[in-house]
Amino acid sequence: MENTSTDIRQLNEKIHQASAFVDLLNMELGKVIVGQRYMVERLLIGLLAQGHVLLEGVPGLAKTLSIKSLSSAINAKFSRIQFTPDLLPADVIGTMIYNQQKNEFVVRRGPIFANFILADEINRAPAKVQSALLEAMQERQITIGDTTFKLDEPFLVLATQNPIEQEGTYTLPEAQVDRFMLKVVIGYPTKEEEKLIIRQNLNPDTNSSIRPVIQPSDILEARKLVREVYMDEKIEKYILDIVFATRHPEDYKLNKLKPLISYGGSPRASINLAWAAKAYAFMKRRGYVIPEDVRNICFDVMRHRVGLTYEAEAENVTSENILSEILNAVEVP
Repeated sequence: MENTSTDIRQLNEKIHQASAFVDLLNMELGKVIVGQRYMVERLLIGLLAQGHVLLEGVPGLAKTLSIKSLSSAINAKFSRIQFTPDLLPADVIGTMIYNQQKNEFVVRRGPIFANFILADEINRAPAKVQSALLEAMQERQITIGDTTFKLDEPFLVLATQNPIEQEGTYTLPEAQVDRFMLKVVIGYPTKEEEKLIIRQNLNPDTNSSIRPVIQPSDILEARKLVREVYMDEKIEKYILDIVFATRHPEDYKLNKLKPLISYGGSPRASINLAWAAKAYAFMKRRGYVIPEDVRNICFDVMRHRVGLTYEAEAENVTSENILSEILNAVEVP
């Protein structure tokens, strides 16, 4: 046991030094982005834990600005794809074009060949385009014609959807939503923040351009360390209890939730909960995971993985309400 505690102490010191860039990134992004610390934190968790992020919020909340600024601060390549009903898979991944001079077909790469992809209003494009993007997310490779291309790492997809409009949209199927590590719901800024936003936009400051503070290679190194973050068996059990409570609420004395849940979290939920908790601990400059890390990211990892029945919708029960009940009922280690 003594040996283990020494190892954890050493790991803690190592991670405390290696995670210093998180503060640098936050300071750099703070030049341009007012408020929305929560969203930026979630983007970093996705980046460190090799996941993708689905953002839900009304237009004008700095979603595009955030990911563009993050990619500039990491000196990475950024692409923005505006999803529309007439978009084709070739517009996203690229296609074969006939070259008359050479008398052959050449590959023309699409905007997906970047480190950061903003898939704006992902629910406006038909299923075939969504599935082309999701293959890239899952496999981290693209096939054009008979050639397969590996995508550059780090690779992060940030998809946005507008919760207000339902007309002319194609809802993402559950199986596709499950591929996003986090679903983040963002709200309006506070009055104080909005006052600063107005001032910043009316008097653009010359110092407010984002400069690179780290390189993509630093993120890849940080990912290796995130894997090393220590997770005790008690924390693993806690994660499993939370996920299993969404599948079999009656085992946790939550019989009233049984008629409200149509399906619970998949094993992907458990994996992502563990990954995101490790990344969150890393960002808090710790070499070990505590229950508070799991609770903190639980809603973002789980909210899109708990299916609601018609009864729940009729009673205006949300997946957040169900998760709150579960977190209150499951024993904290």
